[in-house]
Amino acid sequence: MTATAPRYMTRFRCLADACEDTCCAGLVVLVSEPRLQRLKQAVAGGPDAERVEAFIQPEPGASPGDEAVIAKREDGHCVFLDARKTCSLHRAYGEAALPDACATFPRVATRWGHGLEVTGSLACPEVARLCLLAEDAVDTVPVSEDLALRPEMARSLGGGAFEDAWTRHAEAVRSTALSVLQRRELPFAARLFALGQLGLRLDGFYFRSTEVFHGDAREGAEALLAEVLRAFSLPETLTTLHGGFAALALPGGPWVGICAAVLKSRLGAVRSERFHTLVERVLESYGGADLLPDDAWHRYAERRERLSLGLSQRVEQYLRHHAVNHWLRHPFTDAPRVLDYVFRMALREAVLCWTLFGHPTVVALCAEGAADTAEARARLDAAAVECFQLIAKHVEQAPQLHALAQGLAGSGGDETLGRMLVLLKGL
Repeated sequence: MTATAPRYMTRFRCLADACEDTCCAGLVVLVSEPRLQRLKQAVAGGPDAERVEAFIQPEPGASPGDEAVIAKREDGHCVFLDARKTCSLHRAYGEAALPDACATFPRVATRWGHGLEVTGSLACPEVARLCLLAEDAVDTVPVSEDLALRPEMARSLGGGAFEDAWTRHAEAVRSTALSVLQRRELPFAARLFALGQLGLRLDGFYFRSTEVFHGDAREGAEALLAEVLRAFSLPETLTTLHGGFAALALPGGPWVGICAAVLKSRLGAVRSERFHTLVERVLESYGGADLLPDDAWHRYAERRERLSLGLSQRVEQYLRHHAVNHWLRHPFTDAPRVLDYVFRMALREAVLCWTLFGHPTVVALCAEGAADTAEARARLDAAAVECFQLIAKHVEQAPQLHALAQGLAGSGGDETLGRMLVLLKGL
């Protein structure tokens, strides 16, 4: 065993044509020059040679290693997807001929120092199901590197001769964040608030391109970092932060307005019928495309209130597992500061929660005051998988979301944390 993964990845098996969605739609597939040449060699002299030549074309301005892109049909599906919802190239030439993105999805492999981690993308319905629904889904377990399928393609973070302080201490910071997320005795929103406070405490000295860990200041900076991380591992720290957070009173209308704006911004850019249907039904449940934020907030709050305790705890598990997977799947070192990363995560969780409570099935469960029965839980689970998967596929990585998050976050520090409180209102 030379790698680790959340337990749900050990249970993953592609559903192929039995899947309710397809990874061959809605995702941009870039192809490296070596992989393109392998594919051309595989199809040479056969019926697919001309199609490969015509439909995999150079991508202007692509970064090195992603020289070409696979074309899509008018409906947004890959040109090589067949009538059975399977890849015609994979069926004819095997996995070895596929581009890296096609062969490895929904797996994501990252090397932290010298250790390989394999996580999954919730843009895949089966990954969403496995990650959200099993109690032990996000427990980290040892696995073989073969789980990544192509471990040589893993992204590397740190461990090299030129590693900086930002990446050198990243595993310790992430470990603290993950432990905070797992503190289930606190409300989920309070845990995110604690992570925001952690980010604020780190803001002054631990960030990308920090220089305080150099030279004579290094020992003091590392001691300060260790002190901050230790403080946020103590129950009394989190309890105190929760008390301050619980005392805050904020209007719900702005929260609704942000969540609605995120979904509306994607309607014109996404060609998925499933996504359009979901968003339209969610908006309608809150008052339509021209909903009034305050009225929509009252509808949302009433639904949360009417959901039984057992089902509310189930929603907490969805959000917790999604947040843990996000920290595993998306390195926080891609952000300029920890607080920026937490702010964007809070925005994602807000959109997911608002979408889930606008799903027709969940609206009905709340209206019924359904008890936590096996039948009610199955209905809630199915709605959650649909919401989380479609948001992961069509919203979470969209440029519009990143641009909105950047604008909402403000100038950083106390201002960013203050604005983050609005995002936590509905959680």
